[in-house]
Amino acid sequence: MKAFVRYSPLLLIALAWEISSRLGLVSTLTLPALSDVVAAWFDLAKSGDLVANAATSLWRGSIGLLLSIFVGGALGIGMAWWRPLNVLLGPLVELFYPMPKSALIPVTVLWLGFGDGSKILLIFLGCMLPVTIGAFNGARGCDRMLVWSVRSMGASRVRALWDVVLPSAAPELLNGIRSALALTFVLLVSSELIQARSGLGYLIGFLGGGGVYDAMFAVVLTVALLGFLADRLYLVAMRRVLIWRE
Repeated sequence: MKAFVRYSPLLLIALAWEISSRLGLVSTLTLPALSDVVAAWFDLAKSGDLVANAATSLWRGSIGLLLSIFVGGALGIGMAWWRPLNVLLGPLVELFYPMPKSALIPVTVLWLGFGDGSKILLIFLGCMLPVTIGAFNGARGCDRMLVWSVRSMGASRVRALWDVVLPSAAPELLNGIRSALALTFVLLVSSELIQARSGLGYLIGFLGGGGVYDAMFAVVLTVALLGFLADRLYLVAMRRVLIWRE
């Protein structure tokens, strides 16, 4: 019941969408009826185009995101733990963090061409920064008294890092990863719209360019649904990882 109440606005939006299109309140060229979009979704799924392009996009996004998590997490904690590294990389992080990540699309194409590599590199570079900042803030917020206590009891710097700093940094790091997860879909579709021959972004551009707007909206909704499901699943996993804090 709580879930129904929480997501009831989505149902109202869907009803308003269908009614406004059927009554001619909006042009079906700009907003096809939701029922037509759903029918087009099933047609795309049956043909295999939707599944094949979705699999390509999810593979690109997963590789880029995983790389950003490992590298960004290590960099963020390393910057918080080792001051010379922070002095060296801190200004670079501050410089590139506010920059629109989509601005890197021409750069990645120039370096790696129009294949999968340029999309993966774009997602890696764009998502690494929020992960790095999350890990850095989490590690910097660690209680220094705890670190000094375990060090005074004979623990090495590596052991103190593993037993004290990493658990303390986990909440901020996981929040940074959540931001990176959402950014993954933005960068993925943006790059595939501009420079790809496969993927959900490519399919949106191809269908829109051909005037097949009901199918185009079907793919757009697929991207939104995949992003929503990924975020919900991540929140469940995040709560389980942080259950020790309760």
